[in-house]
Amino acid sequence: MENLYDLIKYVLLGLFQGLTEPIPVSSSGHLEIAEYFFGLEIRGMSFALLVNTASLFAVLLVYREDVLRLARNGLDYLKNRDPKAKPDFMFIVYLIVGTIPAGVIGVLFGDFIEDKLASIETVGITLLITGLALWFIRNLRGRKNDGDLRFKDAIIIGLAQAVALILGISRSGATIVAAMGLGMKQETALRYSFLLYIPVSLGGMILGISDILKDPYLEELAFPYVMAFFASLAASYFSLKWFMNIMARGDLKYFAIYCFIAGPFVIFFS
Repeated sequence: MENLYDLIKYVLLGLFQGLTEPIPVSSSGHLEIAEYFFGLEIRGMSFALLVNTASLFAVLLVYREDVLRLARNGLDYLKNRDPKAKPDFMFIVYLIVGTIPAGVIGVLFGDFIEDKLASIETVGITLLITGLALWFIRNLRGRKNDGDLRFKDAIIIGLAQAVALILGISRSGATIVAAMGLGMKQETALRYSFLLYIPVSLGGMILGISDILKDPYLEELAFPYVMAFFASLAASYFSLKWFMNIMARGDLKYFAIYCFIAGPFVIFFS
């Protein structure tokens, strides 16, 4: 019975994480909400890493054509200096630059952020902050395409991604808000945000391998972990496709309204 309970719990949490990862409401914050209000204890150190890796695979699947084009043209520019390939090469450079702030701040202040700012009350406050940020940019319609990005844009969006190290701040929300605030088109902001997720998630996956190997519950929870992985993969894929349609219609205000409702609820009842 306990094994069945673990299976159902981790599959549901995997679905929950997958649904909330792509959209601007913070998957980590919502996992904290699920744990707090429903008493769902997550045992072991592997769950978060596995479901985030599943979301990474979903992003790679959705943006596979962009990833392949960037890789192909990036290599072509390095080898042949083909001017037609330069915009994609520079886009890769801007992705690398945008990754640096979160990496540096995570190494320097990650423990402090996790110790001092990882609480259910923090989630309530940060949901309100996310809602305000989404509300302010809800009507912006930028003009910048992929080829219009500059180093300043990459650094500012990278800093926004670093802010999402705080529990309850949505990574996709922070980066999309920053990108649209810098004048990017919705499609460009969305693509840059999720392609920026790839190196960050890859780095976390590599660094977390040792945690998986040391996980005392790995053998006991191997099957629930695997099922949660596939649940998160499927949920992340369909959630991202859904969010892409929402971005195309410019309906970010609905996420802001949700955060305005969820934030006070969490603060009041925690």
